[in-house]
Amino acid sequence: MSAPAKSFKPIPPERGSFPLDHWGECTKEMNKYLKCLKITKGVNAENCKILSKKYLKCRMDNELMDKDYDWKKLGLPEDKETVNKEKNSVNNNNEKK
Repeated sequence: MSAPAKSFKPIPPERGSFPLDHWGECTKEMNKYLKCLKITKGVNAENCKILSKKYLKCRMDNELMDKDYDWKKLGLPEDKETVNKEKNSVNNNNEKK
């Protein structure tokens, strides 16, 4: 009798799965980003990063991915709106305690 095969333990993606955008809620943002990449021949230029950020924000806002507004972790530039949202969120959480 042969030895049983070692079981394979799948490793989930670091940021979870990304549900498909069945309703096309973020198609406009996605197409703008892809067009930018095509124009820059695949180089993720600063203006493409801004479009990428808008696309990811749309996905987060429509619950197509987990909300994580720490743009630096995602390799994207910070903006005042994001920083203010984070501060308000921290303040609201502190007030609830």
